[in-house]
Amino acid sequence: MADSMPPPPTPPGADFRIASIELDEDTIIWRNADIEQERRVAIFDLIEENTFKPLRAAERGALGPYDLTLAVQDGRLALTIAQEGGEVSEQLVLGLARFRRPIRDYFAICDSYYQAIRKATAAEIETIDMARRGVHNRAAELLMERLEGKIDTDFATARRLFTLICVLHIKG
Repeated sequence: MADSMPPPPTPPGADFRIASIELDEDTIIWRNADIEQERRVAIFDLIEENTFKPLRAAERGALGPYDLTLAVQDGRLALTIAQEGGEVSEQLVLGLARFRRPIRDYFAICDSYYQAIRKATAAEIETIDMARRGVHNRAAELLMERLEGKIDTDFATARRLFTLICVLHIKG
């Protein structure tokens, strides 16, 4: 395997992160309180710490931080990226076909987890939670793969973004 080149130095004044995130209200199918709590936590954690560099926008001088809007349009995930408080830098559209199963699996395992919290033993909860983390981790890896060459991000950011993609549950 060839050695990869180090990333270019960060330009002065660059702040490659998400400053705010909004979910398109028209595409959200509200779920139970547990999913809403996951959404709130994912947004809070994402804003607190993330790595997000939209490559084309950065090349054109949009050095962050960014406002990000997530929506589902025509069965695709639309990421609208704007300079913080400013105009749109770019819109990235990803097909969701490869995410349908991970989203379905994630919702199923989350439902099992929330039910287990209420009545299962600690060992059963731990087993389900390990499976839930595994599904979530694989989905985050898939998201990073789909963003490769478009957006540089880290694993923790991809995990939180996947949670928010799940909240935008695909309409029938």
